[in-house]
Amino acid sequence: MLFIIPNLLSKKILKNSKPSFLVENWVRINSKKASITRKTCTTNLRDLRYTLKQKDTTPKERLKIISITACLFLKVPNLHEFTILLKFTQQKGTSSVCENAKNEFPKKNTYYLENDQLKATIAGETLKINFIFEVDNMKPFSSIDLHLIKKI
Repeated sequence: MLFIIPNLLSKKILKNSKPSFLVENWVRINSKKASITRKTCTTNLRDLRYTLKQKDTTPKERLKIISITACLFLKVPNLHEFTILLKFTQQKGTSSVCENAKNEFPKKNTYYLENDQLKATIAGETLKINFIFEVDNMKPFSSIDLHLIKKI
């Protein structure tokens, strides 16, 4: 497994400033029609995201926030057999930014709460994808989903 690692020597975001505002069960409200995207972030900041199209589940994405040399990183598994690390470069109470300028995509992820919604922008040099999530009040994730999260 290959890791794409940004510069570890630049400004540090310390371990104790984890983005706890992400902890929740979320459902994407700007998904394509005929699909539902659900996302959960547990208290240990492990994340499972998947999309349901009719009764099929499209590829799951398992993200994790990790600490390396007192810096926080978003660990993003990639479909091409390597892992991307995005370094947290900005942290406030209800927003965070993580970046890796050396990566092709994503280079910069921005997360923030606004009007009880989680908004996220995943960006590269030319491509930018916006996500809007609301708290998922339907039902908690199934025991199968929670089992998958524990494996992250």
